[in-house]
Amino acid sequence: MTAENLQTHLPYAKEDFVSGQDVRWCPGCGDYAILSVMQRTLAQFTTPRENHVFISGIGCASRFPYYMNTYGFHTIHGRAPAIATGLKCARPELTVWVVTGDGDGLSIGGNHLIHCMRRNVDLNIILVNNQIYGLTKGQYSPTSEKGKITKSSPYGTIDYPINPLCVAIAAEATFIARTVDTDPRHMGQVLARAAMHKGVSFVEIYQNCIIFNKDTFMPITGRETRDDRAIYLEDGKPLVFGQKKDKTIRMNGLKTEIVNLADVKDQKDLLVHRENDPSPNYAYVLTQMAYPEMPVPFGIFRCIEKPTYDGMMNDQIKFAIEKKGKGKLEEILYTEDIWTVRGKDQKK
Repeated sequence: MTAENLQTHLPYAKEDFVSGQDVRWCPGCGDYAILSVMQRTLAQFTTPRENHVFISGIGCASRFPYYMNTYGFHTIHGRAPAIATGLKCARPELTVWVVTGDGDGLSIGGNHLIHCMRRNVDLNIILVNNQIYGLTKGQYSPTSEKGKITKSSPYGTIDYPINPLCVAIAAEATFIARTVDTDPRHMGQVLARAAMHKGVSFVEIYQNCIIFNKDTFMPITGRETRDDRAIYLEDGKPLVFGQKKDKTIRMNGLKTEIVNLADVKDQKDLLVHRENDPSPNYAYVLTQMAYPEMPVPFGIFRCIEKPTYDGMMNDQIKFAIEKKGKGKLEEILYTEDIWTVRGKDQKK
């Protein structure tokens, strides 16, 4: 999917992507907003509806394929990236989406997620992060904060939490972003950018689990506090925030610090957002900005181009066929490298 098939005159509407299934999430769950925005986002493109595929693992968010009027596959716990990789390699014309959660994607599925991103498979990964296991009724997850009291950590978890964007940067994913379920406009912009990216896109969505981890992101994203505690990234522009847009970020050695915009005498001191920086170092610095010490960044952290795994694989196959012909399966299976194992009573 590219900018070329972004529509001017819409053959699709949001309703075209709504399935006939009853949506079975808890009332007030942030997944409703994510689903609605995804349906509206896909309606912006001319990509045929039958060319969209949603693949999920296990978890509340993993019910996504049932609710999208597209092709889909509800797979097994943590393995959605592996299955999506196979599908994209076999059917490169499809637009493939992986929908996972902080438990499914970062616990049992962490290894699959890392390798999918490092290979730069041309698919889109949506990681819905509510910092809790919602489907299994409230155990702590890999992203739960240290000291979190849950059903599986009655005295508080002693685990250090995973930062999903740090995992994506370590795997050198070519598109990395963060958005939130309470800002549908921003979420739609991020999802559209992810869809148009050639290569792996990784989008973390802060999501409110109203039953087991209610309002966990409210100190950052709440209407009364977000101006002072969140930064919306804009490529080529300084990181400015605050109710009066009077605060900014600059580097102090290898760390970021908050300064008053009025006190900045040299504009070169300001930290200017550059999503196309080929080095992952700058994007990593942004991931280290965390509440309460620093405002939390939202938007596109990284967007670069490099060859995709599926594209290179299909180029290799094409080259091999052109050089050696299609070949026969029997000739591959029965080569000089095989042997026969016989029992004691069998004749030689």
